[in-house]
Amino acid sequence: MVTPKDLVKARLYESEEEVISDALRHLLRARSDLRIELAVFKYRTEDLSLAAAAKLAGVSWAQMKDILLERGVQPRLGPETESEVAQEIETLQQELEK
Repeated sequence: MVTPKDLVKARLYESEEEVISDALRHLLRARSDLRIELAVFKYRTEDLSLAAAAKLAGVSWAQMKDILLERGVQPRLGPETESEVAQEIETLQQELEK
């Protein structure tokens, strides 16, 4: 079995953390179901905005809202702080630039 340490020893990565980060990034790209479940979890347990959850899940804002409702999570609509407003604007601008 290959370990993160093997990839570092082979000088393919700088650190084991870099290996793990890259592996998780590829896993989440390949598994949309995991991205969605992670987004729902983080939305439920953290101060993650609906737009940020949608971005993490790889779905639209409206789709994320429907996903949350299907899982019994009431969406928090509208930012409550200035930092949330800024985060919403940044996320939306990034989506529009795609």
